[in-house]
Order: sequence, then C-alpha cells, then structure tokens
Amino acid sequence: MRMLVHVQFPLEPFNSAVRDGSAGAKIQKILASIKPEAVYFSEHHGKRGATLVVTVKDASEIPALAEPWFLTFNAEVEFRIAMTPEDLGRAGLDTIGKQWT
Repeated sequence: MRMLVHVQFPLEPFNSAVRDGSAGAKIQKILASIKPEAVYFSEHHGKRGATLVVTVKDASEIPALAEPWFLTFNAEVEFRIAMTPEDLGRAGLDTIGKQWT
C-alpha cells in the first residue's frame, strides 16, 4: 500500500545539525535506509518539513519508517494512506453510497 509520510522537524536539534554541517548526511542516511519512491522538502506549518512517498506491505514496517526521524531529529511523523484514481475506482463508492442513503 502506498503511503505519504509527512515529517516536521523541530527547530532543535535540526538547527544545530545545520550549523555543525551534519543535517545533510543524517537525512541521506535515513533516506538510504527507508528507500522512498519520492521525497519532497517543504515547509510544514511554518517549520522545515518533508513528504515521502513509500510503499508498505504490512503495518509492522511503520516503525522502521518513523523511528529514524524521531531518534535523529525529534521530528513529528504522520502517515497517510494514498490512493491512485484507479484505487478509488475499485473502492465501490456507488455501492457504499447506496448502503448509507
């Protein structure tokens, strides 16, 4: 299943990692471990952030995706299931709609 992982970095320890030059290497180490399909860095609620696209086969994979961010940067990590238009088409919205009207 494809998921979006939203990471929000607190000012500390991220500012310190930027100042001592270790932020980039730490991020690269995490990304090499997670192997996301795509990564986008952006602002999240006024703070530094990233959005990763990952595929998981089982919920037990989630700690391996989250813990590196928690332990390295004290980051906040959120997970969203992502559907393609084809996934949504297979969801049976017509049937669900009829069941709940």
